[in-house]
Amino acid sequence: MKKILLIVFVLFMNINAFSQKTQIAVLKYKGGGDWYSNPTSLPNLVKFCNKSIMTDIDVNVATVDAGSPEIFNYPFVHMTGHGNVFFDDNEIDNIRNYLLAGGFLHIDDNYGLKDLAMSQMQKVFPELQWSELPYSHLLFQKPYVFPDGLPKVHEHDNKAPQAFALIYDGRIICLLTYECDLGDGWEDQRVHGDSDEIRLKALKMGANIISYVFSY
Repeated sequence: MKKILLIVFVLFMNINAFSQKTQIAVLKYKGGGDWYSNPTSLPNLVKFCNKSIMTDIDVNVATVDAGSPEIFNYPFVHMTGHGNVFFDDNEIDNIRNYLLAGGFLHIDDNYGLKDLAMSQMQKVFPELQWSELPYSHLLFQKPYVFPDGLPKVHEHDNKAPQAFALIYDGRIICLLTYECDLGDGWEDQRVHGDSDEIRLKALKMGANIISYVFSY
């Protein structure tokens, strides 16, 4: 079954490659949460990655429904928000098949999303457990080194940033970043008024995530 899913994913990506540049997407989900938060985040991250780590990603970021087969067009899907999230049975199957076929889901807790997103993803992969990534993980080592793990962009509850992952066959398939607000750091400077230093750290961490997605 895994081989069939991988073939489907590769076919989608190959068809997409003939028609346009590789795109990444924002996940549209149900439950009432503001999935549309941080609209300038991903375009800015794409521009940074294309310039700094020589990716060739379309700056026009797509939006994809959690239950849509179009999710297979995107090697990287980003999920964010503050409120509730809910996956129905069709969405659970769709997200599971997408991730098993080689896709990657990044959940960035904009504040209040962590526990809800974790519980919904546990429905997608009941056999997997969330693991906190150590600072020594490859995700924090290349192309940019983060000896203390995730950078802190915004303070909420005086907690250290944490990176949690669902890992399948040795590969991160879902990454949840918590207490760091990476997506806020990727936004236009005028939105949150973050310093150039903070924004650069956030963008570099984002580049590490994108680099991992396209390498493993």
